[in-house]
Amino acid sequence: MDELRALLAKHARPALTTAIPDVLVSKTAVAGPPTPSMTGTILAFIAQGRKRIAAGDRVFDYRAGQYLVASVDLPITGGYVDISPSEPALGLGLVLRPDEVAHLLLSQNLPAPTGTPEGLAVSDASPELLDAVTRLARLLDQPRDARALAPLVKQEILWRVMTGEQGAAVRQLGSQDSSLSHISRAVTWIRENFSESFKVGNVARIAGMSESAFYRNFQAVTGMSPIQFQKQIRLQEARLLLATNRDVTSVSHRVGYDSPSQFSREYRRRFGTPPSRDARLRPQPAP
Repeated sequence: MDELRALLAKHARPALTTAIPDVLVSKTAVAGPPTPSMTGTILAFIAQGRKRIAAGDRVFDYRAGQYLVASVDLPITGGYVDISPSEPALGLGLVLRPDEVAHLLLSQNLPAPTGTPEGLAVSDASPELLDAVTRLARLLDQPRDARALAPLVKQEILWRVMTGEQGAAVRQLGSQDSSLSHISRAVTWIRENFSESFKVGNVARIAGMSESAFYRNFQAVTGMSPIQFQKQIRLQEARLLLATNRDVTSVSHRVGYDSPSQFSREYRRRFGTPPSRDARLRPQPAP
């Protein structure tokens, strides 16, 4: 773990990206208030520090030596805790690609995934997974070797996770007919059309499920109802818009609210302060 921490501290950049595609490195030295974001579909391994995130009513704590799997792109709120400049949080992320999961499923004849896994899950990293993650980080110092070896090590990491405690969630990511894939289609539609009102039955048809099965599976995966999920997306988008447009009424309509007062109430519950005040407190980006 010491070698991994040193490598991550060395290669961390503000943009998180690295020279190896789909490999992210993060370093956070100051614990701030919980912030909203989207997870993406990712394997996130912590080498130092502790992170707490909330998705709907679910709260996840994970620390050094553990990893989080996000098999659906979910709205979350959270951040690192108990960190300092002398002991910053250090982490490595690997973007999960459904086509790469599907390739392993087919080539290794893994059993078809069943059930409906949660979209977020935390587990302890096995010694074998930790070793593979360290070797991947080591390749950041070896760009010539990385071109040939990084795809192999990423595949090994994916294999370790797919055959481990959270394997079901990752395997479903690569199966076009899994319940997770059906819900992912609905999640994508809601994200792309967040300002539009919808009937749950219509989105269930997009997902290719009956309304009752869709509602049940959507809550199992995301921890939220479809309408709650849409609300989270709307409010996160509104917060981004308020960084450049401080007209609260205009922003509320742009993200799909008919009532600015309802928007303000729900924004305050989500972020702890009214939208007008939140916009004033946060600096506008430079022109």
